[in-house]
Amino acid sequence: MPVEEDPRSRARDRVLLQLKTRGTLTAAQLADRLEITPMAVRQHLAALQSEGLVDFETTAQRVGRPARLWSLTGRAADRFPDTHADLTVELLSAMREVFGEEGLDRLIESRSRRQRESYRQRLPDSDRPLSERVAALSALRREEGYMAEWQEEADGGFLLVENHCPICAAAALCQGFCRDELELFRDVLGADTRVERCEHLLEGARRCAYRVTPRAR
Repeated sequence: MPVEEDPRSRARDRVLLQLKTRGTLTAAQLADRLEITPMAVRQHLAALQSEGLVDFETTAQRVGRPARLWSLTGRAADRFPDTHADLTVELLSAMREVFGEEGLDRLIESRSRRQRESYRQRLPDSDRPLSERVAALSALRREEGYMAEWQEEADGGFLLVENHCPICAAAALCQGFCRDELELFRDVLGADTRVERCEHLLEGARRCAYRVTPRAR
């Protein structure tokens, strides 16, 4: 018979997911998002802290007691898959050694070309509202493991967020992946849009984020 997953383990995974996608949170904020009691959240956080997966910083508040802001540790990254990280890094290192930087760049360009063709087939045409295009791109990236989401901002622009990078190890070794990713987004969202990376995982941010705005006509 299949072994049922421990409900406590599922609940702790939900805590980790919230911290992954939302950044630092208090126990009260986690309890509100997960719709469980603050006491239950604190028990889960204590268990996760004992495993080295979360930790907190104490910050002063204007009123009341100092607050504990919880976040993931580096060790928690293992809970979110980096697609075949070790093998990918090994292969890229070997390719760089054999074919040099030029050969590696050609490999990345070939990958980006295939991605671009695939995305164009699945994204709405450039005459569709920008919100539809951003939503569709977010859905594609979510399918690929980037934990992507998007939101419209008050000024009419959009924020496309990737809470996880499943090729982070490869991108850290060869930043051409990040360069081509930005160009890919600019291309498939259409010439009437401007796309700028405003947060970058490899520069110390907890996620990658892109500001998407309509170009002035």
